[in-house]
Amino acid sequence: MTGGAAASALWQTTGKCPEVVRVDTPIGKTLYLDIIPKEFGTCAVVKDAGDDPDVTHGSEVVTTVQILPEDGEITFVGGEGIGTVTQEGLKIPPGQPAINPVPRQMTEKALRKIIGKKAAVVTVSVPGGEQLAVKTFNPRLGIMGGISILGTTGIVRPMSEEAMKDSLLAEMAMYAKQGNKSILFVLGGTGENALKEHFGRFKCILQVSNYIGFMIEAAVEYGFTDILIGGFVGKLVKVASGTMNTHSHVADGRIETICTHAALHGAPTETIRCLYNCLTTKAAMEIIEKEHLQGIWPDMAQKASEYCEKTAHRMANVGVIFLDGNNDILAKSRNADELLKRTLVERQ
Repeated sequence: MTGGAAASALWQTTGKCPEVVRVDTPIGKTLYLDIIPKEFGTCAVVKDAGDDPDVTHGSEVVTTVQILPEDGEITFVGGEGIGTVTQEGLKIPPGQPAINPVPRQMTEKALRKIIGKKAAVVTVSVPGGEQLAVKTFNPRLGIMGGISILGTTGIVRPMSEEAMKDSLLAEMAMYAKQGNKSILFVLGGTGENALKEHFGRFKCILQVSNYIGFMIEAAVEYGFTDILIGGFVGKLVKVASGTMNTHSHVADGRIETICTHAALHGAPTETIRCLYNCLTTKAAMEIIEKEHLQGIWPDMAQKASEYCEKTAHRMANVGVIFLDGNNDILAKSRNADELLKRTLVERQ
């Protein structure tokens, strides 16, 4: 956006569209961006997300600058493919185009060097942005009709995990600013739909993926006091062993945890050996059912709850609900029902 705006202003003030523009970022890095001229005063830059799996990678960010004759402010308008903020709690108020403060500041700084104190209207578009937005967190954040122009550093960091966490924190901050103290964490969309089907509407839901420990600590910092975590046992069984990042490249221990709880329930050595040789949680579940050891699941849900509350430094109540492979409730921690009352929207 900043590069296109600068090129647009230079084109109008010098009569020539630059092929490349220089952009200074807030972290001190200088970028040299190739400019694609459109109609007079409208320039585009191709988004380069590097190694980050950004859905906007390769898209054109098209910027038009209307330089006004009088001195005044620089304002921003969302064109085609740019979303509109519809909820309180984000960095931009409702009704405004979803262009974050840092990109606005960068663009204004670049334009002031070219147009001085003159007022200007900056219109930003991303052709196809409305379709791309469906694949982002924007609908959950209340950003409707297109993508958002994000950024705090002026460049894309090649760290998709950090980008994911930033998006999760933005959503959590929005819920916190709305006054919420209770929240449901789910691992993904399937689990979210299953829990809604079983229990109804929740006040706020956050899909935390594998970052359970990170998000619990963040929730405490944002003032949440009640956290309910729901998901499939194949992932959440890891939490019962104290593993707070459930990605397979971080840790596993699912089968070992199941074996431990089966042994605590009196399972014979031969059963433990059969469980230990299982390659999947599903296979272990079949043995557990066959041997009538289903009592291990509530115990494991309770253990997961205790580990999560320890991660929360005892500053939040954390409950856990296990789902089985058929989207049914397999087990709950002892505090889950009470937390459900606090996290659900009251029926009128």
